[in-house]
Amino acid sequence: MNERIGVYPGTFDPITLGHADIIRRGSKLVDRLIIGVTTNPSKNPMFSTEERLAMVKREVANLGLDNVEIVGFNALLMKFAKAQGASVIVRGLRAVADFEYEYQMAGMNQQIDANIETVFLMADVSLQPIASKLVKEIALFGGDVTPFVSADVRDDVVARVEKVGRMGDY
Repeated sequence: MNERIGVYPGTFDPITLGHADIIRRGSKLVDRLIIGVTTNPSKNPMFSTEERLAMVKREVANLGLDNVEIVGFNALLMKFAKAQGASVIVRGLRAVADFEYEYQMAGMNQQIDANIETVFLMADVSLQPIASKLVKEIALFGGDVTPFVSADVRDDVVARVEKVGRMGDY
């Protein structure tokens, strides 16, 4: 029997409790789940790729999942997934707006490689409002991000905001 490999891609800037939930649940669907930490040219990251990779590795280690690995990539998702031997792309959905975007992306990805399926996981109801972008905005305005990220990630975000100053250019 072939190993079923899944890829869960994202910028994870920073990794949230919602991401951790999708990782935990997605890891049950495949033999091996690869977390693909990528860059997005349309986003202004708070953390470097290396910092995000380290953050995701630490958070996954805290989850205690032995079938999850973390890989950085800066390429077309479908090329990355194929290079990893993946047959599944795992995506998390929080709201209808996410679905519309993800549905379009899944259709485009299917045109690129019809052998790789996209699987959508609905975010846990208690985690649906969490978005990395909002975590950063809350932190930059001096708010408490504790309900949205782990204690370690909260410390990383607070340290970054203190370093650059509130509403500074990170």
